[in-house]
Amino acid sequence: MHRTHDAGTLRRSDAGTRATLVGWVHRRRDLGGLIFIDLRDRSGIVQLVVTPEAKEAFRVAETLRSEYVIAVRGTVKARAPETVNPKLSTGDVEVAVEAIEVLNTAKTLPFGLADDAPVDEALRLKYRYLDLRRPALQETLRLRHEVTRIVRDVLSRHGFLEVETPILSKSTPEGARDFLVPSRLRPGTFYALPQSPQLYKQLLMVAGVERYFQIARCFRDEDLRADRQPEFTQIDIEMSFMSLPEFQAIVEEMIAEVFEKTRGIRLERPFPRLSYDEAMDRYGTDKPDLRYGLEIVDVGEIFRETELQVFRRALALGGVVRAIRADGAAALSRKDIAALEAEAKAHGAQGLAWLKLEADGASGSIARFVPEPVLAALRAKTGAEPGDVLFFVADRREVARAALGAVRRLLAERLGRVPDGAFRILWVTDFPLLEYDPDEKRYVALHHPFTRPKAEDWDKLETEPLQVRAESYDLVLNGYEIGGGSLRIYRKEDQLRLFRRLGLDEAEVAEKFGFFLEALEYGAPPHGGIALGLDRIVALLAGRSNIRDVIAFPKTQSGADLMMEAPSRVRPEQLAELGITVRALQG
Repeated sequence: MHRTHDAGTLRRSDAGTRATLVGWVHRRRDLGGLIFIDLRDRSGIVQLVVTPEAKEAFRVAETLRSEYVIAVRGTVKARAPETVNPKLSTGDVEVAVEAIEVLNTAKTLPFGLADDAPVDEALRLKYRYLDLRRPALQETLRLRHEVTRIVRDVLSRHGFLEVETPILSKSTPEGARDFLVPSRLRPGTFYALPQSPQLYKQLLMVAGVERYFQIARCFRDEDLRADRQPEFTQIDIEMSFMSLPEFQAIVEEMIAEVFEKTRGIRLERPFPRLSYDEAMDRYGTDKPDLRYGLEIVDVGEIFRETELQVFRRALALGGVVRAIRADGAAALSRKDIAALEAEAKAHGAQGLAWLKLEADGASGSIARFVPEPVLAALRAKTGAEPGDVLFFVADRREVARAALGAVRRLLAERLGRVPDGAFRILWVTDFPLLEYDPDEKRYVALHHPFTRPKAEDWDKLETEPLQVRAESYDLVLNGYEIGGGSLRIYRKEDQLRLFRRLGLDEAEVAEKFGFFLEALEYGAPPHGGIALGLDRIVALLAGRSNIRDVIAFPKTQSGADLMMEAPSRVRPEQLAELGITVRALQG
């Protein structure tokens, strides 16, 4: 029997049509004189009805079990009004079956395929080919496909070429550990799987491609979290002779079109922009979630001459006093406040002071040190009113930022301020170029070592390296970084200058980047780009908190593929061919 219709596409307008369908038995219900079968294919589910009059079909239907693969032939019929199923897109119709062919049987499944069935994740990943049959995961795969299709359409419309770059590459220091691949033909040497196509896309700019993109596979051997995988996919874009506003407008058009065409959500353009310092001071993070308020306010000057010695001491040592106004939060319990204090301490703060504003004054941990004039100044500065709670951290600027940023996120959860289905996006710009790594005792690039400093900050590179700002930008959605990019260094002498500031010696530079530095001598154009996390974007669109749910065959948090049982040992003969000896590590 050859399929004539997809199961999930049948509607009342198809009533009277003869149809041949194929798919899986999603559910079977035997009512004695009637057998109902929910048939599922990738388009959806439709109900089949088998009566004793169709003798052979009825006999076969009695033998069917969940996940048998079948083909059926019958007539589409409109359901009576009282039997319509509003939960199904095909709920207005059913198919009266005349013939059934069993194409394959199925063992009893290790778990049910209903979307709401609780199943241990390890079991799901071991049988991922079954897990992917769930309707919700089928929908996620379709969503991922649509996102990549729209990305290709928009970038192609703007003259970008999709160019593939190598998977077997060279090991270069880019921030994470490389996955290494030994070479059989050149014993003792190794390829590296690319952490990103960074150098290749810049070389494509030198090559005159001017506008490049790729749906790129990337590999990083790092500790994993819910939003990390050892292999992941990014939307990689690079452009020559770009003005930053022009480039950002193209990226915004692409993201806006993805949201509108996949979810019917209109994102206002241009996207808001915040500098790194402003984002850190107002939200305590460079990935601010703008779906709720609870902004951080500097109240240091109000406390400079007060009797509150802890605050005065912090200010005298060059620190800050920052506050969050939690409007309408008077109902927070002491247990809630203790949890917020624990969160602040976990992020480096000595404690979390608080004031609960009342009609005739205030109560709280520092209330007796806050006279009416100071309280009036706090009301004016923060906009606080009776029923609000103010939370304070007095410490170094970096500590106050981190602690109150964490408190802000927890407050939003406790107060129910995070709206479902809302999306707020912004650019964060002007990041520091460098940070100091106390373990390596040297400066390291905050993004990567090919990022261009702001023109007016080059002179600070040797004397005030931590004051140098980068021509870099992140795209942030609902508190998640979904993309990061920068304008690149395109002159050899400038690139060498930055390498020296990073403490790379001439031999290491020549070994790791000699080919790239030589390329910069052949008329490299000004260029820049961005890499966007496809997995994270799809997860946010799908309402998933874990990117493993939007990757067809993901790894576990320890980097294992439970289905393929990888990584695995290989035969000694394979290792001998590669000149590799494996020794057991102690401990």
